Amino acid sequence: MQDFKKLKVWQKSHQLTLDVYKVTSSFPRSELYGLTSQIRRSASSIPANIAEGCGRYGNAELTRFLRISMGSASELEYHILLARDLEFMTIEDYDNVSNQLIEVKRMLTGLANRTRTYS
Repeated sequence: MQDFKKLKVWQKSHQLTLDVYKVTSSFPRSELYGLTSQIRRSASSIPANIAEGCGRYGNAELTRFLRISMGSASELEYHILLARDLEFMTIEDYDNVSNQLIEVKRMLTGLANRTRTYS
């Protein structure tokens, strides 16, 4: 069991979630229970699953939750692409969120590979 708040990948994914909430606050109200909700849920699922994995015992369980986080990150990747193509977000906001997401996905992959090695 470890303190998830000390993990760089959790810190980065938490910041990504905060930025996603800011960006989606300007989405059309008609999307509040649609795309806005989906984007926010997939974004917040990334750090939430990291935290849950850290609260479990053993690297095998942590690795499993890191993989779940990766699935949420991939879901978020599609949703922000859709939001960009629907012109709900600016290219600048898309690029910012997308770049953060790429970094988080790389970090998740690296950490999952390391924890799997020590399982």
